[in-house]
Amino acid sequence: QVQLVESGGGLVQDGGSLRLSCTASRRTFSSYAMGWFRQYPGKEREFVAAISGSGTNTDYANSVKGRFTISRDNAKNTVYLQMNTLKPEDTAVYYCAAVGQYPLGPYRYWGQGTQVTVSS
Repeated sequence: QVQLVESGGGLVQDGGSLRLSCTASRRTFSSYAMGWFRQYPGKEREFVAAISGSGTNTDYANSVKGRFTISRDNAKNTVYLQMNTLKPEDTAVYYCAAVGQYPLGPYRYWGQGTQVTVSS
């Protein structure tokens, strides 16, 4: 079993930045792809970004390309999502996912979610 704990969400103004973190409870997570997804109220979760186990490969949704960067530190069992030039439409609950088919999943483990709110 792998537990994922997210942090870093919050309220930011249009054009601002946030960095989300997701730490896994098990060291062996470094072998697996990780992803970030987001969910709008009343909508299904959608793909945001993914990174391969080694960190060599990354993939992004078109809506965030050039603004978001996914990275990982396997020594810390942590994956990050650096979000720049945030827009009000980025407002959503963001979820970390682990152990799945790179890049879109399905993923076996999910975090509890962290709220990101971008004010206009």
